[in-house]
Amino acid sequence: MISRHGKPPTKSPETQSSSSASNTLPTTAAVATPSISSSYPITASISSPSSKKAPPPPPYTDHILTMPSDTASSTPFASAVTDRSDMHRRRQKHPDSQHLDDDHDDDGENMNSYGNGNGNEHARGFSLPYDKRLKVKQQKEEAAKRSSKRDWWISLGLFFWALYIRFWHIWEPSSVVFDEVHFGGFASKYIKTRFFMDVHPPLAKMLIALVAKLSGFNEAGVPYIPMRSFCALNGVLVIPIAYWTMRGCGHSISAGLVAALMVCYENGLIANNRLILLDPPLLFFTSITALMWVNFKNQERRPFQFWWWSWLILTGLGLGLTVSCKWVGLFTIATIGVSTLINLWKIWGDTRVSYDRFFQHFGARAICLIVIPITIYMIMFGIHFVTLPNSGEGDGFMSPEFQQTLDGNSMMDSPVDIVYGSQVYIRHQASHGGYLHSHDHDYPTGSKQQQVTLYPHRDNNNWWVINKQDTDQINGIEYIKNGDIVRLKHNDSSKRLHSHNHRPPITDKASHNEVSAYGFIDFGGDANDLWRVEITGHDKYDPVSKDRLRTIHSKFRLVHVNENCALFSHNVKLPDWGWGQQEVTCNKEGKDPKAVWSIESTTNDILGPNAEKIKYRKPGFISKFLELNQVMWEVNQGLTQTHTYQSRPGDWPFLRRGINFWGKHYKHIYLLGNPVIYWASTLSIGCYVVLKLVFLLLDKRGCKANFKGLRPLYENSAGFFVIGWFFHYFPFFLMGRQLFLHHYMPALYFSILTFSVGFDLVTMRLIQRKRLLVGFGWILVVIYIYRCFIPLTYGEPWTKALCEGAKWRSTWDFDCGVFHENMTDYADHQTNALGGAFNKFQNAFKSYIAKDDNREMAAEAADAVNMVSDGITETPSIGMNGADLD
Repeated sequence: MISRHGKPPTKSPETQSSSSASNTLPTTAAVATPSISSSYPITASISSPSSKKAPPPPPYTDHILTMPSDTASSTPFASAVTDRSDMHRRRQKHPDSQHLDDDHDDDGENMNSYGNGNGNEHARGFSLPYDKRLKVKQQKEEAAKRSSKRDWWISLGLFFWALYIRFWHIWEPSSVVFDEVHFGGFASKYIKTRFFMDVHPPLAKMLIALVAKLSGFNEAGVPYIPMRSFCALNGVLVIPIAYWTMRGCGHSISAGLVAALMVCYENGLIANNRLILLDPPLLFFTSITALMWVNFKNQERRPFQFWWWSWLILTGLGLGLTVSCKWVGLFTIATIGVSTLINLWKIWGDTRVSYDRFFQHFGARAICLIVIPITIYMIMFGIHFVTLPNSGEGDGFMSPEFQQTLDGNSMMDSPVDIVYGSQVYIRHQASHGGYLHSHDHDYPTGSKQQQVTLYPHRDNNNWWVINKQDTDQINGIEYIKNGDIVRLKHNDSSKRLHSHNHRPPITDKASHNEVSAYGFIDFGGDANDLWRVEITGHDKYDPVSKDRLRTIHSKFRLVHVNENCALFSHNVKLPDWGWGQQEVTCNKEGKDPKAVWSIESTTNDILGPNAEKIKYRKPGFISKFLELNQVMWEVNQGLTQTHTYQSRPGDWPFLRRGINFWGKHYKHIYLLGNPVIYWASTLSIGCYVVLKLVFLLLDKRGCKANFKGLRPLYENSAGFFVIGWFFHYFPFFLMGRQLFLHHYMPALYFSILTFSVGFDLVTMRLIQRKRLLVGFGWILVVIYIYRCFIPLTYGEPWTKALCEGAKWRSTWDFDCGVFHENMTDYADHQTNALGGAFNKFQNAFKSYIAKDDNREMAAEAADAVNMVSDGITETPSIGMNGADLD
């Protein structure tokens, strides 16, 4: 064997001994077999270690994991799973016995090794003839088949039991719950092929829309049960996936069952998975991606073979699908990425791996874990664009160039020149989807004149007419030039854009003045209606737009002549009286780009039909893809307003508070996790960190505790899960936007797996029956706590007294006042409520879908489309807060 330096590697006596052992007894450090083996006594012949010359080492397979186990596992967090050769849970009957104990572990993963299981049995003198070694191999293969079959039966049982837990009364409540109003509306947009804008990638929404379409979604009926069932099925699949992940990491059946059943009985996951939300598909793809990676790590002894490639490609596919549901999938990419870098670093450190071979490893991972996810992500947006070819209520968020690619967009015929008397759409440059807007509602404070706001949708109330400073009369074609003083009249109300020395209703600062629409019949206006046009930017391909206003090409400020302040807007939302729209002020300190505007559309009969029209540079797919992602990012960053049920990341591991989902008919759904699961999983994370630090200190002093060869197994699998928890949790501390408990769910999944590794470690010395009994006892505790909070999870009947008794923490703010005093009070109400219950959910969506396009959208509907609401909106059809919490 030639090293990358061109010299044959020198072997130490210790390495030779290990290599010799790999050709004799199939011990835990030398056999690359499945993790399951049978239990049977082995009669070994004993000989002196020096009485027989060690055979030559086996052919090197180019990978670090073919090295002796004590070297291969020396780096912590190297992999999600340890080498299968370290999976030893057998105990000796007596230190001097030549036979192995017949009482084996429940998962049959023993390698029939003797002593400490560290792969040095050959050095101790154990050897088997060829025929017995062949028999051993056959028995191991049979044991592996039996164990695999057992695992499949267990996972099948978990699946069907999870169906019962997740699908219990899934048709209740029959009214809209939480963010279902948003994603039901998005399904309608997909089915109607009308473009909309959302802060999340499209995959999960498209899957929900596909289910709705196949189930007969239309304005006359909403198949909310199939839509909820699809999301619930995603949650169901996570449970057997958790079991297989633990088993793939080499842990016992008991540990796998503990992990699966903790996920199964987690109240927060149940409440979330039963609704039409994006989190169930997100968690499904996150969990299946982690499982694919674990399976890939188990193939590291067989690089570039079929299953090695298969699991690596599937991991990349999973990463792409995860990030295509929500950008939280980037944290999954970070988790896999760190494990990949550690693995490549180990390969690089092995001098027996040639440069060419190393770059083959690097290239394979780069293609599968970078190129494939990016490709999948872009394909999802390609499908999104093809599915939504028509103009819709999300147009305003996008650039004019983007909008003109949508069928039915009204900007196609806009003249490029702006002249006096032109009707114009004035767009705010800093706010995606913001048009200068006014409507027939007055400010409740200040001047109490008509409101002027920024509105994200195309609407008749967005039209303004540009007139001269002293007259509304039009005398032919007169262009509006840089420095001209103009007046803007609201087309529908005939009131003029106005500002004066009054503080705005929300931003109470001396530098801000109120902006209103003011005027009445036969009133010629006053000096507070005058604005100066200052062109600040122009299209380099249209030099004329530097000196006079041109549609889209000219960027300008409107400076109030009397107050010397610039028309300004920022990310501040008005209360319910302002329909949740964005505040517009006149700011004396207004800076670009929040004080910069452009004209997006214009009409003027004076120009005639042959007037020069605006010429758009039609963007391709890449340009549209990049622009939409930029808008999604900026809108997401704009969700900074406080919310009644928001929480911070520091609250989540300790379950400080939940989310109020729904309340109606004396019932209540409140997203609250299973407290014992949250607290135990958080404790397991802390224990891992403490133990890791202790072992590092002991190792530094030369006190290496290997735990009979089992330390790499537990350290590496728990380490991988802790890294997953870390990357799905700590990035939220860097976010200033609204955050809620459901953002913790992927991190919670990894912390549950970490707890199960700890359970396996604590019970490792127990025989099968005792280990299962301990696991059964723990799950009984979990189920008991789960049942304590069932009424809040499913919206079941409860009493005020029981509800108050369930408030274990003062910060749990579920409303006990919605419940009856006695359980007997529910009987008559339930009987009367069942008659038309199923139509209520449909009516809620019908009122949303059948909106008049020419009527100004209500606040709750606008928030449902745009996912940018920040306040609480009470509507009879929703029953609880309909604002976006995602």
